[in-house]
Amino acid sequence: MAEFSTFTLGLGSRAPDFGLPGTDGKDYALKDFEKSPLLLVVFSCNHCPYAVAWENRLIEIGRDYASRGVAMVVINPNDAVRYPDDSFERMKDRAREKHFPYHYLRDDSQEVAHAYGALVTPHVYLFDRERRLIYQGTVDDNWKAPHQVTRRYLREAIEAALSDQSPPLPTTPVLGCSVKWKPET
Repeated sequence: MAEFSTFTLGLGSRAPDFGLPGTDGKDYALKDFEKSPLLLVVFSCNHCPYAVAWENRLIEIGRDYASRGVAMVVINPNDAVRYPDDSFERMKDRAREKHFPYHYLRDDSQEVAHAYGALVTPHVYLFDRERRLIYQGTVDDNWKAPHQVTRRYLREAIEAALSDQSPPLPTTPVLGCSVKWKPET
């Protein structure tokens, strides 16, 4: 487990560009989401217990906010050699199995994760229409027990942004498994 509150991508920073393959067989870039009022970028993976615990809540968020114009991408940057559960093939299997309502992308080079400063899986970033960072942190305040959540940080940030307000907490510490960097990165 790792918990961090020191981020390299600061509030107000522009979303770094990306061009990544998705589990649906298409490639995606930042510009593909330019019509959406908000863009949610989450660095996550298949194997981390924290990522798995929050996965259903992220699926719900994806479903709940897609009709309100919130675009969502989940990016897996983990070293698939040392962590085979995070291979692109296993990502495709997981996306089919769970019926993800978002794009699940592979960052094999880990360049995008480095550009965003991803620290753990999951690490959440919410960007406004101009693709400036308005929220960074975690999904909610209880990764283990969804029924015991008292603060839904990500939902609060999305709701505020959709109402043209600032998120009540623009940053929260991230909690999860450290990104599994390749030895050469």
